[in-house]
Amino acid sequence: MTIIAPSVLSLDYSRFESQIRDLHISKAQWLHFDVMDGHFVPNLTFGPDILKAFRKASHLFMDVHLMVEDPDFFSDVFIDAGADMITFHSEALDDDFHRIMALIKKIKSRGVKAGLTVKPKTPVETLFPYVSEVDLFLIMSVEPGFGGQSFIHQSIEKISALRQLIDQSQSSALIEVDGGINSHTGSLCRQAGANVLVAGSYVFKDDIVAAVESLCQ
Repeated sequence: MTIIAPSVLSLDYSRFESQIRDLHISKAQWLHFDVMDGHFVPNLTFGPDILKAFRKASHLFMDVHLMVEDPDFFSDVFIDAGADMITFHSEALDDDFHRIMALIKKIKSRGVKAGLTVKPKTPVETLFPYVSEVDLFLIMSVEPGFGGQSFIHQSIEKISALRQLIDQSQSSALIEVDGGINSHTGSLCRQAGANVLVAGSYVFKDDIVAAVESLCQ
């Protein structure tokens, strides 16, 4: 079954209560929470207090994607705020195997799932050494930093390559895809082997329940 993770980057905060209610009615299982520091990516988003508010308002799994220069520091901050999953960028740690492994182990030591991701122009092979170490790989199908971008179709090849490696390794790691997801691109990602679909503007633009349903099919 595909996990749908609506991105709260696109939630209409003037309608917070009604949209959270619709998410709970829908088949969404996760909430995707994008953290941007204005340095690693050219945008600034949510702090930990916003995550705490979502934690109080929703029972859904809190999926936190750190787009920050110091994921080691911010992982603790957002775990304390209620994250269930912390995904960070390999590039933020200079693709250094030992630093990445240390952060994965630290996140897991706090009882939280660990995910790893790379920007679209970074080779997917960068993720391969961690196939038995992480709970999730996030494929960015747009450039990280802003919502509403078009899907990068080369992402399908990355998903397929990861799916083959995960299956060969008998790893339990999930493949999540974020960026430009709608019913069409979501179907392509599922067929390539993705388990988790992140969608922002597509889910929140109109009928939340129907949009989530369309991504499950």
